[in-house]
Formats: sequence, C-alpha cells, structure tokens
Amino acid sequence: MNISAKRQVNPKKCSIAPEITLPMEFEGIVAVSLPMGAVIRRIMEAAAVDIPVLITGETGTGKDLIAAAIHRRSARNGKPYITVNTGAMARELIASEIFGHEKGAYTGAQEAAAGIFEQADGGTVFLDEISTMDEKTQVSLLRVLDEKSFRRVGGNTSIAVDVRIIAATNEDLEKAVQDKRFREDLFYRLNVFHISVPALRDRPGAVTVLTDHFLSRYAGVYGKDVERVSPETYRLLRRYPWPGNVRELKNV
Repeated sequence: MNISAKRQVNPKKCSIAPEITLPMEFEGIVAVSLPMGAVIRRIMEAAAVDIPVLITGETGTGKDLIAAAIHRRSARNGKPYITVNTGAMARELIASEIFGHEKGAYTGAQEAAAGIFEQADGGTVFLDEISTMDEKTQVSLLRVLDEKSFRRVGGNTSIAVDVRIIAATNEDLEKAVQDKRFREDLFYRLNVFHISVPALRDRPGAVTVLTDHFLSRYAGVYGKDVERVSPETYRLLRRYPWPGNVRELKNV
C-alpha cells in the first residue's frame, strides 16, 4: 500500500513495520509511541480489507479520526462517509436516523425519509458509541451485516444496501454482552477486525509532541504569537493524567 505520511524532520527512528517510522503524522493522527504506531499499522491493514471494524478506547482518544482514516485509505474512498453518534441521540430516534422511516411510521412522520444507510450506499457508515443502541436497533443492524438489507421504520419492503460499517465505543462491549445490554451475535459480527486505541497516559512522549503540534496548528488560527512552551509547563502537562485524552489536551 502506498503510504503518504508526513514525517517530522530528523525524527528519532523507531521502526515497527517497513512502512512506519516514528514520530509521524498519518491522516491527521500524530503517532509518537509504539502503541500508536501499532494503531497506524492496524489502520493500514483494515483499509486493505472490506470488513466491519470495531474501534475501542476511552473518550477523546481519536476513534473518529481512525475511522475516517480507514475510509480514506480504502477502496470506498470517494464514496459517502457518514458519522452517526448514537450516544448523542434519543434511543427512540436512532433507528429512524439510521434506517429511515415511512410516512406515518410515528407521530410527526409527515413524509417518508431515507436513513443514513441509504444515503451512504457504496460508502462507509461510522457508528460512534454503538453500545447505546437499543436491542431492536441492534437486531436491524445485525441484518444489515448478515443480509446487506434492511427495512425502514414502519416499512415492509427490504432495501438492499452496500455499506461498510465501522463501529466505536468507549465501553467494554464484552461486559455489556455479559450484562445482556448488547447482543453477543452483533458483537462478534462487528469484532471481525478490532483496533484498540491507547489512552494518552499510555503513549510515551506523546504529551510533549502533541502540545507542540497543537500549538503550531492553532497559534496562527487564533493570531497568537507563541513560539514555545516553557520546560516547567511541559513538566506540568506530563504529570497530568489527561482523563479526556487527546481531545482534552487539544482544548487546553
């Protein structure tokens, strides 16, 4: 696979694969440590095969960036890529958003509407926080994976669809299966290819490099003349546990 990644000048090389030298920037993802280098390699592997992917990791670790990178590097690049954050939606609306609905399917459904899967036909759907789906929607999603078809809410006609599904969660889905909150069969269908994203605290040297990266990116955006961070500030940043991970560091 042809990898066009931006590498820093004179990096300290740490080879984990023929295509990867750390530190590097890959599709907007800054990889400094071996754990993130391994994630980059998994992205490349996932992009080469057209199968479901499950991305797990704490909130703020960049699961959305990883999903987008897989799509851009895949044969479906150029086709629709649609993100659905099911965790930000009312449970009763998730099925209608994803599968669409027919006229009169529920109160307020004045017209029929296509859902995300119809809109993304030929492309990729990224389902973020998939553990928040209710069981009925999980069953419908399983049908898409098994039969490549679905029915709109309130409809009886099967609609064929060709989409790749990438799902993500900050939960332990195996525990959710044990607790009967997530279907075991759906878990195994999604977990065909698994990418585990390490927390920021588990990425050696990442805080310093990411601080410089974000400083360089946003100083110009906000018109700030900041050339560097003081050694004491670096020490404070490295000691902080970053429960919100990269997203929290970026906001700081």
